[in-house]
Amino acid sequence: MEVKEIKNSTLAQNPVIGQMLVNNHEQLLFCNDNATGLKAIIAIHNTVLGPSLGGTRMWNYTNEMEALTDVLRLSRGMTYKSSVAGLNLGGGKAVIIGDAAKVKSEALLRRFGKFVNSLGGKYITAEDVAMNSRDMEIIKMETDYVSGLPENMGGSGDPSPVTAYGVYVSMKASAKEAFGIDSLEGKKIFVQGIGNVGMHLVEYISKEGAKVYVYDINEDRIKNAVEKYNAEFVPADKMFDLDIDIYAPCALGATVNDETLSKLKCRVICGAANNQLADEKKHGELVMSKGILYAPDFVVNAGGIINVYYELEGYNRERAMAHAEKIYGTTWNIIQTAKTQNIPTYAAANKIAEQRIESIAKINAVL
Repeated sequence: MEVKEIKNSTLAQNPVIGQMLVNNHEQLLFCNDNATGLKAIIAIHNTVLGPSLGGTRMWNYTNEMEALTDVLRLSRGMTYKSSVAGLNLGGGKAVIIGDAAKVKSEALLRRFGKFVNSLGGKYITAEDVAMNSRDMEIIKMETDYVSGLPENMGGSGDPSPVTAYGVYVSMKASAKEAFGIDSLEGKKIFVQGIGNVGMHLVEYISKEGAKVYVYDINEDRIKNAVEKYNAEFVPADKMFDLDIDIYAPCALGATVNDETLSKLKCRVICGAANNQLADEKKHGELVMSKGILYAPDFVVNAGGIINVYYELEGYNRERAMAHAEKIYGTTWNIIQTAKTQNIPTYAAANKIAEQRIESIAKINAVL
């Protein structure tokens, strides 16, 4: 029986193990605690390059399979992100199921910390959606395997400025390919989602003279962007009717899909959101066929993982920013590799990530 047939057969018989088999995940830890209401999943994708590091996301998923799909996809992305960024880290991720506004508590976070600690350092957590540095401080009460701590605890604090800077330099590299110059002056850029990272990105690109359009579900953020950076608000039903140069998705993933690609009018897609392609292969190829340059999200948004990586060895913001600046060159090299090999940019990025992992695995085998 061929590998593909084995995977399909396993997936049909056991959807959990089968899902792990699809992208060769190493380990899943399902966490439950009735007393605190904790329901969580920790996914470790690959630890060849080092311990898996990835944030914990708290989200009110429709069901547990949706949560499982998300954590598996996100953890794989972390493996590739760290590999391409040249970090000695593997890929992991965690999701806590529930509405953060209703169920998040000190007891729940500390119980989660105990589960993280049970993995003995194979997984290091950090903040993600609906989590913050204060939450990491609470989790640290139960485990040392946590990053993204407040500055007063020797941590790096808010990673969003570094993440946004990486998006900014990646956007400039993409602009150089698409427009022949890496200046963003005069470029029409739509930033979808202006949370911490998105707002810092708006600041960077508006200072360079870009015409900035924004959308967010938070009215205060919109007001701030409009008043402070002279951005123009775009309502949800008009987002993909814009005639723009660059689309920057900075909220949740899968916004590059069949529906949006039928409307989207831009030359470049480059943003901070994870898993922007609803279907990596299908939409990665479709973007290429439409003549749109897609900067792979796990390359673009690597500033966050770079930031917490330097926290592990004694944080220095200058070192983190200097490493994030290298995302410009990484983006450019991936674009050129894709052109030379006539493959989608996501495939070129995956290839580079996988080659590094395979080469280090060989070294480890010798040792």
